[in-house]
Amino acid sequence: MSLLILLQAAAQIAFGYLGAAIGAGLATIGAGIGIGKIGQGAMEGMARQPEAGGDIRSTMIIAAALVEGVAFFAVVICLVVVLK
Repeated sequence: MSLLILLQAAAQIAFGYLGAAIGAGLATIGAGIGIGKIGQGAMEGMARQPEAGGDIRSTMIIAAALVEGVAFFAVVICLVVVLK
């Protein structure tokens, strides 16, 4: 009977690790897609209005930093779940 309890506890721990790994992966993929879209929009904007390139570039860097921050926060939350 105690072996069954131990196996159930081990399975729950394994699912926690799997969920954290999937969460970290999805956060990373989402950040990559988001930064790609930001870069795409900035390049299109600079191609249409080259004189606004400096303003577009600075706005792009700020937006990319915010996306990166959200992804980093998600990965930290996944690590907290694993190390709990």
